[in-house]
Amino acid sequence: MCCLSSPAGRIRPQLSKEKIEGCHICTSVTPGEPQVLLGKDKAFTYDFVFDLDTWQERIYTTCVSKLIEGCFEGYNATVLAYGQTGAGKTYTMGTGFDTHISEEEHGIIPRAISHLFSGIEQRKREAQERGTAVPEFKVSAQFLELYNEEILDLFDSARDPDSRHRKSNIKIHEDASGSIYTTGVTSRLISSQDELIQCLKQGALSRTTASTQMNVQSSRSHAIFTIHLCQMRVSAQPDLVTGLPEGSQATSEYETLTAKFHFVDLAGSERLKRTGATGERAKEGISINCGLLALGNVISALGDQSKKAVHVPYRDSKLTRLLQDSLGGNSQTIMIACISPSDRDFMETLNTLKYANRARNIKNKVVVNQDKTSQQISALRAEIARLQMELMEYKAGKRVIGEDGAEGYSDLFQENTMLQKENATLRMRVKAMQEAIDAINSRVTHLMSQEANMILAKAGDGNEAISALIQNYIREIEELRTKLLESEAMNESLRRSLSRVSSRPPYSLGLSPGPSLGALMVNFQADLADLTCEIEIKQKLIDELENSQRRLQTLKHQYEEKLILLQNKIRDTQLERDRVLQNLSTMECYTEEKANKIKADYEKRLKEMNRDLQKLQAAQKEHARLLKNQSRYERELKKLQAEVAEMKKAKVALMKQMREEQQRRRLLETKRNREIAQLKKEQRRQEFQIRALESQKRQQEIVLRRKTQEVRASPLSPMCKCPSVLSTSGRDGRAPTRRKTPDHVPSHCRKKFPKKGMSQTFSKAARLKWQSLERRIFDVVMQRMTIVNLEADMERLIKKREELALLQEALLGKRRKLQAESPEEQKGLQELNEEIEVLTANIDYINDSIADCQATIMQLEETKEELDSTDTSVVISSCSLAEARLLLDNFLKASIDKGLQVAQKEAQIRLLEGRLRQTDVTGSSQNHVILDALREKAESHPELQALIHNVQQGECWALPSWGPPWVLGTGWQGISFSTPWLRTSDVGFTPPSSPPTRPRNDRNVFSRLTSNQSQGSALDKGLINPVGGARSARTAPLQCISVAEGHSKPVLCVDATDELLFSGSKDRSCKMWNLVTGQEIASLKGHPNNVVSIKYCSHSGLVFTVSTSYIKVPGALRISSGQVISGDACAGTTTRTIASVQGEHQINQIALNPAGTMLYSAAGNCVRIWELNRLQPIGKLTGHSGPVMCLTVNQTASNHDLVITGSKDHYVKMFEITDSVVGNVGPTHNFEPPHYDGIECLAIQGDVLFSGSRDNGIKKWDLEQQELLQQIPNAHKDWVCALAFVPGRPMLLSACRGGMVKVWNVENFTPVGEIKGHDSPINAICTNSKHIFTASSDLTVKLWSRRRFLNGPT
Repeated sequence: MCCLSSPAGRIRPQLSKEKIEGCHICTSVTPGEPQVLLGKDKAFTYDFVFDLDTWQERIYTTCVSKLIEGCFEGYNATVLAYGQTGAGKTYTMGTGFDTHISEEEHGIIPRAISHLFSGIEQRKREAQERGTAVPEFKVSAQFLELYNEEILDLFDSARDPDSRHRKSNIKIHEDASGSIYTTGVTSRLISSQDELIQCLKQGALSRTTASTQMNVQSSRSHAIFTIHLCQMRVSAQPDLVTGLPEGSQATSEYETLTAKFHFVDLAGSERLKRTGATGERAKEGISINCGLLALGNVISALGDQSKKAVHVPYRDSKLTRLLQDSLGGNSQTIMIACISPSDRDFMETLNTLKYANRARNIKNKVVVNQDKTSQQISALRAEIARLQMELMEYKAGKRVIGEDGAEGYSDLFQENTMLQKENATLRMRVKAMQEAIDAINSRVTHLMSQEANMILAKAGDGNEAISALIQNYIREIEELRTKLLESEAMNESLRRSLSRVSSRPPYSLGLSPGPSLGALMVNFQADLADLTCEIEIKQKLIDELENSQRRLQTLKHQYEEKLILLQNKIRDTQLERDRVLQNLSTMECYTEEKANKIKADYEKRLKEMNRDLQKLQAAQKEHARLLKNQSRYERELKKLQAEVAEMKKAKVALMKQMREEQQRRRLLETKRNREIAQLKKEQRRQEFQIRALESQKRQQEIVLRRKTQEVRASPLSPMCKCPSVLSTSGRDGRAPTRRKTPDHVPSHCRKKFPKKGMSQTFSKAARLKWQSLERRIFDVVMQRMTIVNLEADMERLIKKREELALLQEALLGKRRKLQAESPEEQKGLQELNEEIEVLTANIDYINDSIADCQATIMQLEETKEELDSTDTSVVISSCSLAEARLLLDNFLKASIDKGLQVAQKEAQIRLLEGRLRQTDVTGSSQNHVILDALREKAESHPELQALIHNVQQGECWALPSWGPPWVLGTGWQGISFSTPWLRTSDVGFTPPSSPPTRPRNDRNVFSRLTSNQSQGSALDKGLINPVGGARSARTAPLQCISVAEGHSKPVLCVDATDELLFSGSKDRSCKMWNLVTGQEIASLKGHPNNVVSIKYCSHSGLVFTVSTSYIKVPGALRISSGQVISGDACAGTTTRTIASVQGEHQINQIALNPAGTMLYSAAGNCVRIWELNRLQPIGKLTGHSGPVMCLTVNQTASNHDLVITGSKDHYVKMFEITDSVVGNVGPTHNFEPPHYDGIECLAIQGDVLFSGSRDNGIKKWDLEQQELLQQIPNAHKDWVCALAFVPGRPMLLSACRGGMVKVWNVENFTPVGEIKGHDSPINAICTNSKHIFTASSDLTVKLWSRRRFLNGPT
């Protein structure tokens, strides 16, 4: 039979250490469902799930108990415990005997041993109660350990414990049926439960264990405890059609069943950086992970739903080789995934759950392990029973074969079915009539008994006992009369049947069995059945008559004895009367009166006795009459016995004739079966030859197809013998070139070469496939890099949380101590409470950040498998041979390039390490020189001498703190890093000191931004071209003076200073323009996608650009939506992609606060806050239900940042950022009423806020009163895409998707004028002190100046 592998999940309780360190529970179980929830909403469904408080007994009864019962039926079983180190696998399996545990905490193996031996005793006891042969059981055990890919025997008492590293002599073999067995292993015969427990304990204590940072007693090897069960029992025989002859007994046939039960305690998967293993422990951990990796590959191959994995790598590890039967073989397998509930072990828990989830799809082929003889006998017996049943159906006419060879049911069978229904109806009627006859018989008995009582009453006074006796006699007589009539009718039918059998001619030995053989056998069996039935009926009737006769004889003897006793009593009474009268006559006091009185008394007694005598005599007469009838019954009985004897003789003759006929037919069938077997053998041989020929043909076709493809793809086709015509194809997949063909070349030779268009099509398809693979590889790399970053984030956050939890515990203890010692000290308590609250807030924020990381990892994991395999497998499977060669060539070149890059990086690292060591040596020598100089000065300065002493003791010497590395260096590409990646998880760490102050100098900005930048040719640079003449009406509020051209795609964002202009475009570049010279300074390329926002920080001189989910600080730094990444992973790609990195939100806009210390990035439905000094996130602004599309920052009177955000949820929200902000920050105000569509742009000036929306309207808000002042529903005919203020004037600029620019009066919100700025949508507006800049989808940035009528007094 086929069965799925059953995975189960067990969540261990949290350890006290984890609770102290503040670990949260990240797992839960769905009530009533076998489902584990990891994180917030990621669910894993298994066959069984056990929560934190589940006892060992429930786990055993739910999962393993049925497997032990299956072993008694000959089925193999396996229980695997898998999970990370310290997840409770050894505790679950019950192999930890180093400490004393109670009986309730016994694991699976001790409970299974107890169940096994109790089952053996129960089956022996049941066999004794049934009176059958007691089954014999033989139990043996093996205990293996897989340590560093070497199999060790834990039962081998002669094994040296120090010889673990030597090569083992244990070998793994596979028998003809595919089962795995081992040689050189100690197998111990077990006779009792205690002996097996002792063997288990001995082997468990011999197992290799060691201590790591995650587990005090960690298993360093995989352990497999195997129980072999062999039983010999009486086989259950199927009911055959033909029964055994009378008087013969069925012979008991035995069957031998074997089963093996593997209990596998896998060593825990572990990460070396968490376990802290080194040396021998590290080698053990690597070996453990290699074995588990091989096991995972086997599970993945077996559980592959697409069936693409043809080969299952069992031989990659000895662990998978030993468990080959358990994984996809002949075994019922339960896999228990032991997991930790703590969020510290989130990644290990996720990997364990995914590991077990893949095991659900494994299908095992489970069969009964029976010895070949018993198995063959059982199969033959079942086949005989089936064939006999079929034969009987054919003989009985139930099945017939039509002319076309199809089987069906005959009309006789249909008629028989109808007759059976009618027979059932008649049976019901007979039953009803029998009940009526019984009622009539009881009525007749009652009447006859009344008549007899009346006759007795006339003869005397009557007696109730005699009347009851008469009634019983009459009832019995009526019943016998009824049965006699039935037997006479049955006897008549049997006599006719016997005469028919005797008149039938005997079977001739010389007669060849023809078509009438089946009918003859049917008649024989029918007659035999009739005879058997009639004999049984007659025998029952004879038994009843004999019993009745015995009862009558008994009653006769009883009444005769009673009559004799009564007569003797009468005679004694008469004698006594005479004696008393005689004595009275001789007495002196004799009187006549006394004599008469005594005489009357005796006469009365005699009269009563005479009356009883008469009744008994009447009963005697009735009994005599019955005895006369009994003689008739005896004659009938003798007659019936004679008939039964004749029937038995006929039955014996009939059975003898049937046995002879069966023997003859068996010989005939044996001969036919031999002929059929010979024909089948010949047919199988022919079929095998046909399959072999077909396989050979397929192989030849494959070879021919491959050769044909090679010939077609070769540069020189062998079909063409023209030496002057050559065709070559470059490795880059370009179309092959062909030399000029001379005129004397035959035309038939030229036609054999492929056409040029076909070669171009081939090379183009190959290039497209290579580009698709390249994109997929890049996506996979980016996704895995993101997962690695998130894992590192979580680890850092967890370590920080542990530190904060310990600090919080210390503060709580300090507060308790302070409250106990000086309760009146309120100031100290208040300070402690504030510190504890700050720590609690930090811990809460860290927990939220951990939860965000976990949710992001879960989202990435959901798409990981299809991202890794789907498109790549489709592309590779669709490649031809030539295309595969081209892809292989490209892969080879890419591998060489990457290897060269790695070698160069390693050489740079070694060089830098050497420089660092040299710097350390130089610094140390300089420190010594300084100390020597200070010692000379210290002779006259005691304070300096004390300071030098402290320095030498290492108490106060500290190197100066330098600024953050991302500030050091000049130029776009000149920033270097020696620190690891910085991410959002660094919240709460001690920040580095601020960078050294440098003078603001635009020239310095130019020099920094232009150094080390590949400029390209002057022809590729953009220019700011002046616009000649007035292109707009004189009434227009703005005048275009210049146009910046140079982008190849729409310009999406702009920012400007008085001398510099920055623009970002869809061409994935950011350009810098010199407004003085009108020339492009530099083009910053390498963004992963569109540059949607750009900001220049005047305080630090840095430029921030936004593309997809990254904020790029030009140089070797990118800020992701959740992390800071050193290096530019996107600079090397030239393939354009629309999708953002998996798990990261698209950043829509960024903004800097006026002080230049904070950066706010709108990603998703929140805004993340970055502290630029440390380049670390310190919190986020939440509250929107839709993506935040725009934001702007102002400063309040208290020098706090005021952030205004606009979202797709139609709302504008306000946030006030204080100095001590940490974690999630909610809005301080929600502006009502909302827009009718998403917010596209915001502009703030003083206490006035303007918001533009996709509903074509603009609203004016009062920030102080926090209310709506004015609104213009249809300010433009299309989306309002940008808002800005005219420099130096109370004028508002608005631009729409239709290319129109409008000017509004800020005070009364009335239109001043409008102008057609661009023919394409305007995407952004910015201003400096002199000009207005508009970025449009027409690839240009226009520079505008205001008209004179706008230049009134300010």
